[in-house]
Amino acid sequence: MNLFLIAFFLIYGGMHLYVFLKARAALGFGRTAGVPVSLFMLFMVLAPIIVRFMESGGLETEARVLSHICYVWLGLVFLFISASLCMDVYRLAVSAGGLLAKKDTAALLPSPRAAFYVPLVLSLAISVYGAFEAWDIRTEKITITTSKLPPEVSTLRVVQISDVHVGLIVRKKRLEKILDAIRALEPDMLVSTGDLVDGQINGLPGLAELLQEVTPRYGKFAITGNHEFYAGLDQALRFTENSGFKVLRGEAVSGVINIAGVDDLRGRDFKSGIYVSEGELLSNLPREKFTLVLKHRPFVDRGARGLFDLQLSGHTHKGQIFPFYLLSRLLYPASGRHDHEDGSVLYFSRGTGTWGPPVRFLAPPEVTLIEIVREK
Repeated sequence: MNLFLIAFFLIYGGMHLYVFLKARAALGFGRTAGVPVSLFMLFMVLAPIIVRFMESGGLETEARVLSHICYVWLGLVFLFISASLCMDVYRLAVSAGGLLAKKDTAALLPSPRAAFYVPLVLSLAISVYGAFEAWDIRTEKITITTSKLPPEVSTLRVVQISDVHVGLIVRKKRLEKILDAIRALEPDMLVSTGDLVDGQINGLPGLAELLQEVTPRYGKFAITGNHEFYAGLDQALRFTENSGFKVLRGEAVSGVINIAGVDDLRGRDFKSGIYVSEGELLSNLPREKFTLVLKHRPFVDRGARGLFDLQLSGHTHKGQIFPFYLLSRLLYPASGRHDHEDGSVLYFSRGTGTWGPPVRFLAPPEVTLIEIVREK
């Protein structure tokens, strides 16, 4: 965890240095303006830690206000740098082309002011749009046909939520909107594939009670994501269980279908995860029943291949804010449905809430309906 924080502050601090240099080149400010700007940026780099200390000290209202400011700022900085780097690449390409062609291309190059203001306006516009997109919860639907449902069940409607991140930013209004989307789908079963809570969950009055109101006839099941460990595993589990979920931690239950759940790998860093062989866990389940695996990260364990019918995952948010999606694709496959040769299916969600900036861009949140239909 310490290495993660060091890496975060080095990268985030470097991002602020880049923005500072771009602003100084465009605006030409000297020491008088440079010092307060530098202090402001230093404060924003440290703000996520300050938020945590404020909440731990009982200053929840202040922590919520600062968290909105610092995470909206984080999104703005990321978008500004993304747009600005595109302009830097353009400038480099034009300059290189001029050198190769032995022509003066200065007229084609944006001025330092343009190179600052164009990305700034673009990042502001995307942030405003992204704030609305974050509230635009989409319903995704997949259908899986199987011979492994009991005779009395022709269709099983499983609704998946993932990466809700209930905490300082995702609160009652957002959660109520998510629950309205869930109820509209009339689920027989509700599953949460990790990160139901965020890293700061000291005060969540009334939110577990809202989740309790959804009572599908075949139950509610959840697993841990990485943020359950960041939040403090005991209180994260307490909130999830108080919300009416049965948390599956390296274990399985067999009812109308088999359902298995595993802890997120981040628990190894905290020495608090429960880890079992997925192959052994699944091989002990009745093979005549449909087997559903809940796993936060969208990787299929080699030992589990051929032993399950559907794996539901989350974690990536589809990058949440484009172009971060391009970076997430270096580690994970594209979100959505993946059919495997052995007949099993992996589906992983774009996520239902937001982490950090309350913004999504080209990655709208989703609630997923999985219709498991018995073969005729």
